[in-house]
Amino acid sequence: MTSATMQALVWTAPREMQMQTQDIPTPQPDEVLIRVAYAGICGSELSGYLGHSALRVPPLVMGHEFSGTIAAVGSAVSDDLHEGQAVTVNPLYCTEPSEYQERGLDQLCPSRRLIGAHRPGAYAQYVTVPASTVTVLPDTVSLRTGAMAEPVGCAVRIAELAGDVAGQDCLVIGAGPIGLLAMQTLLLKDAGRVFIADTDGERLAMGGALGGVAIDPKADDVVSHVHDATRQRGVVVAVDAVGLAITRAQCISATMAAGTVIFSGLHEETSTVPAADIIRREIVVRGSFAYSPANFAEAVALLAEDKVRLDPWIVEAPLADGGKWFDRLIDAPGNVSKVLLQPPA
Repeated sequence: MTSATMQALVWTAPREMQMQTQDIPTPQPDEVLIRVAYAGICGSELSGYLGHSALRVPPLVMGHEFSGTIAAVGSAVSDDLHEGQAVTVNPLYCTEPSEYQERGLDQLCPSRRLIGAHRPGAYAQYVTVPASTVTVLPDTVSLRTGAMAEPVGCAVRIAELAGDVAGQDCLVIGAGPIGLLAMQTLLLKDAGRVFIADTDGERLAMGGALGGVAIDPKADDVVSHVHDATRQRGVVVAVDAVGLAITRAQCISATMAAGTVIFSGLHEETSTVPAADIIRREIVVRGSFAYSPANFAEAVALLAEDKVRLDPWIVEAPLADGGKWFDRLIDAPGNVSKVLLQPPA
């Protein structure tokens, strides 16, 4: 018997993508088969595409930000999930119980797995996922919007770790998708001003349009600007959504004594930070990795209430053009906040 086939975008080597014909996967008893509608390109996948991520090994079908409709369910899947439902997926899941899972911190489980890294992802017409990862979209959330749940979840986690920022000034360095979304989640927590910095003028303009106070690092020193604007006090929370030595150091220097710095960007694996300054001013430095299941659920709720957005700078593109868009986002992202790839119907 001949298996039904599908088209998939396969990462085969650094800066190389190929459309390939593959068999449509069959869901295991506890899995769901999803017909992919939209699959976003994430910054972590850009690193993988360049060959800079040990997590991703070619050949691989990447894609962990996505939405679609259920095409089939495994024999052991609950009746709550059935064919035809519009869904999104939390691509991080645990394969073994752990103390972190008991605390609702599945993203920290030693056994965590990521769809699109440890198993084939959504840059394909179909993808199988554990049924436990599936969220049925509210009627008010389109498939296009539902594909944004994963990056919004990252921003919700950042805002949760930021704590009480009501009436306080904050800083976000990096106006990529996570930086823009984190800025919005901080504003939703009633932050006073959220300064946002990025060397790309078009992305910086997005930050201003979404409610941030734009700082152009090419024209103005970020730390000096923040200190001048806050009467030398500094911000209560600074978020590094880039992950370079310079941006990490800028966040620390721009933060007030006893304030909080959140590292989210992963551009550099290691970097030197001003440890003595952290000690002398008792700055709290937090890492923010992905999101908890509760953060993901909140992300879907925020999207349902239309409280966060990356429009009108989202681009929809055919899956076959994925390689071109990876190159574009690496070399010159410009006036694009997110690229959503669409597999053939």
